[in-house]
Amino acid sequence: MSEGTLTNGNHHSTRTSNYQALREKCFNLYKNKVIVVLGAQWGDEGKGKMVDILANDMDVVCRCQGGNNAGHTVVANGVEFDFHLLPSGVVNDNCTSVIGNGCVIHLPALFEEIEKNEAKGLKNLVQRLIISDRAHLVFDFHQTVDGAQEAEKGSKSLGTTKKGIGPCYSSKATRNGVRVGDLLLNFDLFAEKLTTIVATHKRLFPELNVDTATEINRYKGFAEKLRPYVRETVSFLHNSLQQNKSVLIEGANAGMLDIDFGTYPYVTSSNCSIGGCLTGLGLPPQTIGDIIGVVKAYTTRVGDGPFPTEQLNEVGEILQTRGQEIGVTTKRKRRCGWLDLVLLKYTKLVNGYTEICLTKLDILDTFKELKVAIGYKSNGKLIDYFPSTIPELSNVEPEYITLPGWETSIENVREFDNLPKRAQEYVQYIENYLGVPIRWVGVGKGRESIISIN
Repeated sequence: MSEGTLTNGNHHSTRTSNYQALREKCFNLYKNKVIVVLGAQWGDEGKGKMVDILANDMDVVCRCQGGNNAGHTVVANGVEFDFHLLPSGVVNDNCTSVIGNGCVIHLPALFEEIEKNEAKGLKNLVQRLIISDRAHLVFDFHQTVDGAQEAEKGSKSLGTTKKGIGPCYSSKATRNGVRVGDLLLNFDLFAEKLTTIVATHKRLFPELNVDTATEINRYKGFAEKLRPYVRETVSFLHNSLQQNKSVLIEGANAGMLDIDFGTYPYVTSSNCSIGGCLTGLGLPPQTIGDIIGVVKAYTTRVGDGPFPTEQLNEVGEILQTRGQEIGVTTKRKRRCGWLDLVLLKYTKLVNGYTEICLTKLDILDTFKELKVAIGYKSNGKLIDYFPSTIPELSNVEPEYITLPGWETSIENVREFDNLPKRAQEYVQYIENYLGVPIRWVGVGKGRESIISIN
């Protein structure tokens, strides 16, 4: 009897030892951690520039969600590149760029973007760009439907880019979508799926005019043009991490445009917070390392929806003019206002920023005083949360503090200690309020116009 007890005890001890070893192995499976760059406001914060800087030391740069509704500008060696679907990391000749399964792709726009940027000097994209075979395709009729749905809403339109992104994600959610792999693996099956999805949309929008046969023939040509770029990306990314390669995720859009956590329904059609990085690439949470929130030194947004710190006055006009606040994709003027720290505290809660890149501080150079929102009042009372509904957010009253401006150009400053004292205080106030270190400060458009703080 005692012998049996001893045997069971040894078995338990062995199992415990194996369990601990396996658990440790799981934790250490990904020694290299993925770096994530996310927009912290309503987009247009300067994520492309941050990605461009980090991409110099990266092996792989990924887009995880969205489509060509994004607009990232990178200035490299005096050349200005505009990216809509391509990861900004393609500027770095030495890294591989990935368009992940969470993205949606309008092939004509993708090919146009590739050709346009190759003409500006990008080389060998066919060797450096990988597209997931699980990514969904945006068709022209998705764009037509996008415009029709906006027109139907009239004065209550959402201000979408009309790029067909929302209707494509709708097709995906109803399991009626068409993926890149469908186009390349079995063209007869692709033609069948395309015929079905067109018929579905025609039932919903009888006025929709699509020549299905012509469209099928058109995509036969696209298929061979696309084929060299496509592969299964989930295993590629996991293999890259296990080979200790450095991986960077470039978020598109921004936290306040997230379909779950943004100012719904004035949002984009995907999860552009940290969760979208996992589902849009097939990565588990333990692969995530630094999460960099990119913050503009004031606040802007494109399109409709509530904007508590918006300045419909001379302040807003100065910010718009000095900041050249015109959408890369939409070409619309951006709405402008004071920095909103209540909003940033909220997106920090959702995304867990470990560092912040503060951009366009130089745009504030001419102001004698700067206001910063540090609280919201609802029905005359301060609230300790970010409102979930449009009616409540539309009616909040921002509570501001006023900080002194520095009234001098900082465009050529390259060390934090050389910034005017009041500019340093502005940065430090943001850092202290959010409780997140500010690692970079942007003071101009070029690659070189950024201050690194160690």
